[in-house]
Amino acid sequence: MTSKCTLIPLTLGGFAIGMTEFVMMGILPDIAQAMHLSIPTAGHFISAYALGVVVGAPLLVALTGKLPPRQILALLMGLFAFGNALSVLVPNYELMLLTRFISGLPHGAFFGVGAVVAGRLAAPGKEAQAVSIMFAGLTVANIIGVPIGTYLGHTFSWRIPFVLIVVVALLTVLSVRRWIPDLPAKETNLRQEFRAFTRLEPWLIIGITILGNGGFFAWFSYIVPLFTEVAGFSPNAVTFLMVLAGVGMSLGNLLGGWLTDRISPLRATTWLLAAMTGALLITPFAAHHQLPTILMTMLTGALAFSTAAPIQMLMIRAAKGSEMLASSLSQSGFNTGNALGAYLGGLPIAAGLGYTSPEWVGAALVVGGILCCVALVVSRRKNVQVELAVR
Repeated sequence: MTSKCTLIPLTLGGFAIGMTEFVMMGILPDIAQAMHLSIPTAGHFISAYALGVVVGAPLLVALTGKLPPRQILALLMGLFAFGNALSVLVPNYELMLLTRFISGLPHGAFFGVGAVVAGRLAAPGKEAQAVSIMFAGLTVANIIGVPIGTYLGHTFSWRIPFVLIVVVALLTVLSVRRWIPDLPAKETNLRQEFRAFTRLEPWLIIGITILGNGGFFAWFSYIVPLFTEVAGFSPNAVTFLMVLAGVGMSLGNLLGGWLTDRISPLRATTWLLAAMTGALLITPFAAHHQLPTILMTMLTGALAFSTAAPIQMLMIRAAKGSEMLASSLSQSGFNTGNALGAYLGGLPIAAGLGYTSPEWVGAALVVGGILCCVALVVSRRKNVQVELAVR
């Protein structure tokens, strides 16, 4: 059975990763000013991190797959600490791009391996809840770590948040070695690992991941002007509103784990994506009033993060024998969705349709994710029929 101590390293690692991923949005103007860059140019640091996640997830799992999981997690978090430590020291744009790319490399692999470890340590029927506790670190980072890091970056230096991230990462390494049980390494064959992806099912799940998360980021990437320009909140209220969004994400993440352990991961994912579509469609109408805006911000954030655990479990169960690689590739899908949603959500704004228009794009993307769920159901039924026919 899972004890609280065995999940602490995974939650702590999730906190460090969540802080380094999201604090950049808060301190981007400070970095741009210090390095004499425009805001769009400084935004390349966010893209460099996301590229690191997409590249690093399958690469690092493939390179470390024969090691014991505890050793893999410690090495990944050590690399993460190294990349962020370099970010404290870099003097210019080019080196900052490189350090952000390095920092992103372990992100997907850590969550991918961590999800498999959490599932193996969990009591029967509690696997998804264990995975959601790991992801809770990422959501708590949005409530505590990101606001603190943004404040310190604004008030003192943009380098200080990276110092805090390094400290948390090193604490994660120590806690991994202390509390993660010494699970045996799994015999792996790289060719066999990738064989799981010759089937349609894992690719449909990656499609669900990209489109579902893309719908969330189409909304979340432009949430600040939605608050200030549409709902009429003062800029000083934004930090508090973002904390409320983080609270919603944390509650939704735990809800998703609980729901998945009571029904199937696919059913949970489909229902939650359907609810998220509804929330995104309501938000443009609610955004003209402050109290409904607050409620819809918490609700939409909750529904978006409620899909993290069921999608992760869906991928792990669909790729028997390739769980760590599949789980890590799922994280690549999440970050591909981040970039896709932010880009597509910005198009209607650039066309002059206003700051409520990204929600329509987001809803359309999530509907695409639901269609992938439907296709997955059809694919599974066909496979069952084929098996019965063979027998």
